[in-house]
Amino acid sequence: MEETISLKELFAILRKRLWLIISLTVVAAVTAGIISFYFLTPIYQSSTELLVNQSKNDKQIDLNQVQTNLDLINTYNVIIKSPAILGIVIERMDLDLTVDQLNSQITVGSKENSQVVEVTVEDKDPKLAVELSNTIADVFRTEIKDIMNVDNVSILSKAELTENPSPVKPQPILNIAIALVVGLMGGVGLAFLIEYMDNTVKTEQDIEKILGVPVLGSILEMEPEKEMKNRRSQNSMKRGGTFDV
Repeated sequence: MEETISLKELFAILRKRLWLIISLTVVAAVTAGIISFYFLTPIYQSSTELLVNQSKNDKQIDLNQVQTNLDLINTYNVIIKSPAILGIVIERMDLDLTVDQLNSQITVGSKENSQVVEVTVEDKDPKLAVELSNTIADVFRTEIKDIMNVDNVSILSKAELTENPSPVKPQPILNIAIALVVGLMGGVGLAFLIEYMDNTVKTEQDIEKILGVPVLGSILEMEPEKEMKNRRSQNSMKRGGTFDV
């Protein structure tokens, strides 16, 4: 016989384990907040934009040249993060980093059908992030002349250090919101799991479900003899009479 559960029973289970659901949700949110504010290192971001354009000697815009530049951008994105560029950056800035470590801090991208390449650097030091993005752009602009034998890259905008930079990571509010959802889902799931694993018989309805037969009657729990005598004595005293034990 296939077991089904009604919507009313679902709400009853949730109401029964409400303390567990609320507790898990609060613990998850508080934990996420503490970790975000006190344990995670703030990460700052800085970006420099490069323009891939026709040669400076060309006075007129060549549409074919523009299309060629667009096709080259994907190649440029790879070259910017290559050891040929990052190795020079590390040497110039005297960084205690490997090429792979510096590579992991850099993101290079461009908008669709755009000749603008954006070099984004993330670092725990906002000043270093600005210096890195500007240096990478400058080294690439210089070295691409020898690597690709072209002179079609210029710096469109340099990164600048603001007075009070804001970190891009972590995002405490977002982390707390995610923790609230995860904690709520975990609490609800655990509540149903506990209810599913609990196979004890508590009510007449439980007996009907297990045996598949209706309950004809029930036997009340008998009070211990000592308690019955005490109750009779108390009732007798209230009426002002006597009672022999």
